Amino acid sequence: MSRTAFAKVKALAVSGPMTVRGFWRLLIGQLASSVGDLCYAVALPWLVLSSGGGPGLLGVVLACFGVSRALAIPAGGILADRFGPRTVMLVTDAVRFGLIMVLGTLASSMPPTFAVLAPISAALGICGGVFVPASFALLPTVLPEKDLAAGNSMSSVATQLGTLLGPALGGILIAGLGQVPALFAVASAYLVSAAALLAFRPPNADPAGEAAVASGAVTFRAVLLRGRFLQVVLVAALIGNAVYAGAVEVALPTLAHRDFGAAGYGILLTGLGAGMIIGALLARWTVPRLRVGYVVMLLGLTMGASVAAVPFAGGLAGALVCIIVFAVANGWSGIVVMTMVQLWAPRHLLARVMSVMLLAMSGTFPLSVAVAGWGVERFGVATFFLLAGCSMAAGILWAITQPAFRNFRPGDQFAGSAGAVAGGTRLDEERR
Repeated sequence: MSRTAFAKVKALAVSGPMTVRGFWRLLIGQLASSVGDLCYAVALPWLVLSSGGGPGLLGVVLACFGVSRALAIPAGGILADRFGPRTVMLVTDAVRFGLIMVLGTLASSMPPTFAVLAPISAALGICGGVFVPASFALLPTVLPEKDLAAGNSMSSVATQLGTLLGPALGGILIAGLGQVPALFAVASAYLVSAAALLAFRPPNADPAGEAAVASGAVTFRAVLLRGRFLQVVLVAALIGNAVYAGAVEVALPTLAHRDFGAAGYGILLTGLGAGMIIGALLARWTVPRLRVGYVVMLLGLTMGASVAAVPFAGGLAGALVCIIVFAVANGWSGIVVMTMVQLWAPRHLLARVMSVMLLAMSGTFPLSVAVAGWGVERFGVATFFLLAGCSMAAGILWAITQPAFRNFRPGDQFAGSAGAVAGGTRLDEERR
């Protein structure tokens, strides 16, 4: 590494979010928690299928996890706003550690049954659902606004690294240690995350936020009913995510199975993960003289065009390029939009606002994959990719026609129903 490159890396390590004492501990906790999630996603199916359980039992157990996780997301937002996101994350990590230790202990002495797996899986799903909105609400409480985008970028990189490392580590642990020791190792990842959160000491609470809580000046109902910016973001997210999961989880493996084989599918998934990391890193960069809404629009159109082009790109190499471009734009735009919402939302309602965002992003998964399965069979995989890309583009083009989204600037915040404008905040309703 040249001296210039080393100096740049060193400057990044001592600037921005890294100037917040102990911020690196949050990154370690985020990485460990993500690794634990993905290791468990490998260990659980292997445990069920290797202990006499069939696909039916596995499907029911996974359904217990998925349904409880989705139902717990709104509760997670309420709890994080009430008790603080760090506290909620710490407790849920500790509970997940205990649950997987119990599962490993039971699995060592008896074949896992529905009566054992279902309640533990449902409890782990609840913990996961509670954890997620708290994790997105934590950074705005510990970072200055000017460093929030960079902090989200670094946090996303840690999560994506965990997504890449978790499945491989889970497979290695199972192959090298066996199922039960692997579960104990998975539990240790949540213990590391809890320890990192415990060691982190967040800055003092924002007095303005505390005053807002005490006065009750802004309610969650008011944010949902009068927050035009949030409404636009939610609709655009619903449109985009209604086809995203289907394209990635159904259409992409179908195309790979037909044209590229298992190895090609693995290459495409690797490109997807690598592109998300690159996009997260690029999200630190501010595009000069271009409003943030137009940045998201350009990234959204790039996503739509690259998805539509996947089956027409001339083989595996072309499809890989399209997938990487899509993932870069997706990772970049996701952090930009998330930062916009975090800056806009009232601080004392932040976790609840993030829970609504997360439901819009992940709640469409069952519908998306079901529609994709029907669409791919009815129209063919190439046509589905084309329609999915057009849908993504249409959602962001509609959003940019809305003044509340198009004219958004850093510092814009929801100001409630009183119409007061203070400290550079602007009401959504005033943006025409």
